[in-house]
Amino acid sequence: MDRPRSPRLGPAMHELSIAMSIVDLALDEARERRVTIDAVYLDLGPLSGVVADALRFSWEIACQDTALQGSRLLIREIPVEIHCSTCNANRTLDSVQWLCCPVCGTPALEVIHGKELAIIALEVRDEQPAAAPRSA
Repeated sequence: MDRPRSPRLGPAMHELSIAMSIVDLALDEARERRVTIDAVYLDLGPLSGVVADALRFSWEIACQDTALQGSRLLIREIPVEIHCSTCNANRTLDSVQWLCCPVCGTPALEVIHGKELAIIALEVRDEQPAAAPRSA
């Protein structure tokens, strides 16, 4: 089903298209497995380019008039973690504005975490009720 797109959504338009893609993926999985989806679990890093609050807002719109209407989007925000070649250790950053080791100041050449945008789980329930046990 095609969903209308509104230019009034402004900056959230990017997140709306992502939410719609997640809904489409979840609906495909629900049809294939013959289940109802109650929640979608997502890992999201600050370097993904997606704003968590805008994605949450967009989720409601993307789910309208679909089998996911009323479902929840649960986002686990993943912090930025880099590998410092000088310290030879992984370090978690407090800010994405400064991609340098917080201990020694060496610029980060390798980002370990923080770019995630991944569906990690679906909370589902069977559409078909279980068959009643036979009596003897």
